[in-house]
Amino acid sequence: MISADRRQRCPWAGHDPVYVAYHDDEWGVPLRDERALFELLVLEGFQAGLSWITILRKRDAFRRAFAGFDAERMARFGPAQVEKLLLDPGIVRHRGKIEGAVANARALLKLHGEGLSLAELAWSFVGGATIVNRFRALAEVPAETEQSRALSKALRTRGFTFVGPTICYAFMQSAGMVNDHLVQCFRYGELAGARGGRLRQPAGAFGSGVTAKGASTRPTRRAPGPRAGSSSRAPGPASPRGRTR
Repeated sequence: MISADRRQRCPWAGHDPVYVAYHDDEWGVPLRDERALFELLVLEGFQAGLSWITILRKRDAFRRAFAGFDAERMARFGPAQVEKLLLDPGIVRHRGKIEGAVANARALLKLHGEGLSLAELAWSFVGGATIVNRFRALAEVPAETEQSRALSKALRTRGFTFVGPTICYAFMQSAGMVNDHLVQCFRYGELAGARGGRLRQPAGAFGSGVTAKGASTRPTRRAPGPRAGSSSRAPGPASPRGRTR
C-alpha cells in the first residue's frame, strides 16, 4: 500500500496515524529491554479477542495502571488492586487478563531468580538474531511457528499466562525476533539490513526441542491482518499485525 507520503507500507498499517507510526517506528524493531519486552508480552495478552489498535490507544493508560510495567510493583498487586483496575475505563477491564498480568509479573520475578531474563529466554528461540522472512502478501504470514510454539511452552512451564503460540508469534513479530514486513514495504529493507538479521530458521533453546535440523519449519497460516480472536499488536501482526487477535 502506497500512502500519502509515497512510501509503500504493509497493508495492515492503513491510514490511522497511530497505526502508521507504530508500523514505521516500532513493529519489527529488535527489542531487548527487559521492561519493554514484559510490557509488550502483557499487552499482547490483553489484545486477545480485540484489535491491536484498541490496545495501542490505551497503552498510556495501561502504563499508568500497571506501575509502568515494573514487575516488582505489579507482583505485589492484591485483590483490592485488581478490583480497582476493573473500574479503570482507560484499560481493558477483563478480570482474567488483569489477574494474568499480575501472575506474569510474579513469573518474571521467578525467572529472574533462576538467573534468566525474559530477553534471554525469548531471543534464544531465534538463536539470538532476527529471522528475516520474505513474504509478499499478508496471506503468506503465519499465525504461529515452531519457534512460537516452543516459546509458548517454555513460558507456560514457568507460570506465564495468556501466552499461547499465536500471541507469542505476535510478540516475536513486534519485538523484531522475526522480520515479517512484506518485502515491498520500505521498512523491510531497512530492518533486513540491520546487523544481526539472517535468512534462516534458528535452532531452539532451553530444552525446547525445536532445532533447525529435523524440525518442521512449515508455518501455520492465518488470515491477513492483525489476528482475530487472539492477541497481538498492530498486527501485530501474527498480524502481523495484520490481524485482530
